[in-house]
Amino acid sequence: MKLALNLSACAFALAAVATAPVYAQSQSEATDQVDETVDSNVIVVTAQGRAQVLSDVPVAISAIGAEQLQQSGTSDIRELNQLAPSLLVSSTGNEANGSARIRGIGTVGDNPGLESSVAVFIDGVYRSRSGNALSELGPIDRIEILRGPQGTLGGRNSSAGMISITTAAPEFRFSGHASATYGNYDQLRLEGGINGPLSDTIAARIDGVYLKRDGFYNDVVNGTDVNNKDRYLVRGQLLFEPNDGLSIRVIGDYSKKDESCCAATFVQPEFAQQARVGAGLDPFSVPPPGAPALTSTQNPIIPVLLALGQNNNALTQSTFNRDIYVTPGRSYAGETEDFGASVEVNAELGNMNLTSITGYREYSNFQASDTDYTQVDILYREPNENAGAREFKTFTQELRLQGSAFDDKLDWLIGGFYANEKLETRDNIRFGTQYGAFAPCRIVNAVNPALASPTSTGCLSAGGRAALAGAFGAATPLIFAGLDNLATINDRGTVLDVYNQKSENFAFFTHNIFHISDKLDLTLGLRYTNETKDFNAAFTNDNTMCPTQRALFTPLLGGPLGGLAAGLIGLSCQGNSTSELDGVTLSDSRSENEFTGTAILSYKPTEDLLLYGSYSRGYKAGGFNLDRSALTSSTLANPALTGDTANLQFDQETVDAFEIGAKYSTREFSLSVAAFRQQFQNFQLNTFNGSVFLVQNINGCSDDLGGADSDADGTTGNCAADNVKYGVVAQGIELEASINPVRHVNVSMGLTYTDTSYENDLVGRDNGTALDPALRLLPGDNLSNAPEITATASLSYTPPIGNSGLTGLFYVNARTTSDYNTGSDLLYGKEQDGFTLVNARIGIRGPDDKWAIEGWAQNLFNINYSQVAFNTPFVASQQTYSAFLAEPRTYGLTVRTRF
Repeated sequence: MKLALNLSACAFALAAVATAPVYAQSQSEATDQVDETVDSNVIVVTAQGRAQVLSDVPVAISAIGAEQLQQSGTSDIRELNQLAPSLLVSSTGNEANGSARIRGIGTVGDNPGLESSVAVFIDGVYRSRSGNALSELGPIDRIEILRGPQGTLGGRNSSAGMISITTAAPEFRFSGHASATYGNYDQLRLEGGINGPLSDTIAARIDGVYLKRDGFYNDVVNGTDVNNKDRYLVRGQLLFEPNDGLSIRVIGDYSKKDESCCAATFVQPEFAQQARVGAGLDPFSVPPPGAPALTSTQNPIIPVLLALGQNNNALTQSTFNRDIYVTPGRSYAGETEDFGASVEVNAELGNMNLTSITGYREYSNFQASDTDYTQVDILYREPNENAGAREFKTFTQELRLQGSAFDDKLDWLIGGFYANEKLETRDNIRFGTQYGAFAPCRIVNAVNPALASPTSTGCLSAGGRAALAGAFGAATPLIFAGLDNLATINDRGTVLDVYNQKSENFAFFTHNIFHISDKLDLTLGLRYTNETKDFNAAFTNDNTMCPTQRALFTPLLGGPLGGLAAGLIGLSCQGNSTSELDGVTLSDSRSENEFTGTAILSYKPTEDLLLYGSYSRGYKAGGFNLDRSALTSSTLANPALTGDTANLQFDQETVDAFEIGAKYSTREFSLSVAAFRQQFQNFQLNTFNGSVFLVQNINGCSDDLGGADSDADGTTGNCAADNVKYGVVAQGIELEASINPVRHVNVSMGLTYTDTSYENDLVGRDNGTALDPALRLLPGDNLSNAPEITATASLSYTPPIGNSGLTGLFYVNARTTSDYNTGSDLLYGKEQDGFTLVNARIGIRGPDDKWAIEGWAQNLFNINYSQVAFNTPFVASQQTYSAFLAEPRTYGLTVRTRF
């Protein structure tokens, strides 16, 4: 019923403007030739490395033009969610970790060692991670969203899809634009640019954007706001066209962000009904209806937090109350710099066309954090250049040569791609000043919560020690000493961890369209990719208590007190934070070779109708988990002695995709339908288990594992290597339609049904090793952030106002989704109910659009929803959850002009 109401609301709101005219820029000469033969309502894209009419391209693609982007208020890729139902862009603990998903498939988590499942290109240049595009984009000419694996063209391989953004290029006429926006949360956005010819053959353009806005969270303790915006972008361009057969476009840009991000609140049952205390404090079982909230004192860890200074409001207020209670003096401050340059050359060489795109980019980010998201000082990153930092230096070169042969029966394309990416990550994450008071209580709670005394050394008062006298036999004094030792781990841990990864990628590809007849085409594409990654790491750590505890309690691991001993070692050495790694350096390398490609048969029974069927194989490179916690399978062993870089490696992800579709297009109406099935092997998953990030490949097993993949035993559930198969399947149907029912009215709609789910019998790597027990809820369930039904719609009405030359603007778009789980481990209590988001814009425009005044609102009805729910770090007897909230309603006024 809820979904039906959401769909009705979406249909009522109508939403996303019928696609406005879009013209390819990355191959200007070829586009000009196409433009001469089509009318102004035809959409031209370059998804197949050529300028083609959208309705003639036998692939699933959404194209969004400049007018629609302006009307929708799109300024970064996150706002594309409202326009493309198969796309979902979200961010988590750091905007640099933003993730794009297409058809429910995307890269999850905060580890830059994993490449993006959805590749992002801006002006043909690859951005190293999709989160790098979560910034102001400036004036945009068009955006193409390609759905499904991109294993032949598109520069870098991607297993789920691609977002290609083309910015507005220089023109040989003098022009300019400016706009100013003021909105709630004291939002101020200024944008301007100027364009013009420098000579008959050279045109130049410069654009700039400045945005500042208060944060959505109120840090009650430190008197500041979090999740603010303070950023700017400058982009300059030159276009050199000495003759009709040569075009050279040079682009340079610089952007910077000084922002505090990203805060979170505790998940409450009023938002996620199953965020409740379960039987036996087991987070992997469905909690009984009406059970106390996870943040109630029935969860034994909560009285510990309260005793150590946690404000009770944070534990009892609504999930969407944006007052946060941060540790005094801790900060979410961060800084991001992104800059680069590119040169695109398009040249006619006789009957052939050559395209060369050369790019160099540097991207850096650091983000401090109160990493436990509580008022108790358990875990933190100091605000400096080493706080969860990442730096990318990326050089890319793409060459394409295209032509025709056999009296235009063959449209051929060959090319090559090279990328050299240097990634450095640095971290300074440390146990907080109250970790020593908090951590022993985890142990005492496991013994008897009634004895926990958080303000006493080792979380045991004198009475508590008396009550436990002799409880552990002869080892009792040792257990007490272990608790007291644990109490000394305050402001210890990482001084500086540095990871370096150098990646070299080269590929050769060909993409050929055979015109078998006037109506029947066969497309064949093939790509060979070689990927090499060199890894090294160096650690500096001052947690000397970890080796002390390890020495004391390792002898007990095999006996009746083994569980208690393991807990004392584990909490003393969380995430392999130990001085045993101090001064240790590691290195390793890996190399991959992969063939990918596509085969498409398309048929046009009429000029307006295209039918097609396709197969494609995609690939996403493997790599290294840039996290020392993965050096060992548990913290019980000394990582300096038993740690193995092989444990850091994860394998390349591959996908076999099958699709059939149809596209119908006339001036007044267009409709595209696609049915797809995508089978992923070695699916790369990154999950936070409450203590560390797990990076694991996911595969299926053709044998029945008898539920061994769904139990808490990590030694069961293995599969013979010969019986390993794909572990993730995405299948469904997509519909997109646009209609111009009357003059000045454009309507578009989209609907995606996708079943993106894990297979029933799951294993880890393709050698058949067992699935990590932390992932035991995955078998047979949907992936996180993968709703089965998503619908978008929009309405644009731009009527003339009398004979004044003025025009009005009424624009509304909406997106509705069904229920889904936002946690990558699919734990109960991380669910998000279905909801509908509506954006709207109304305004008046001057003659020839020389000026405009527009009022707008994003999230018009102030819908509360979560981007991601996650395990609150270390806060468990039963694990509690926190959530990164989506933006509330924003609104404002925009004034723009152009000449």
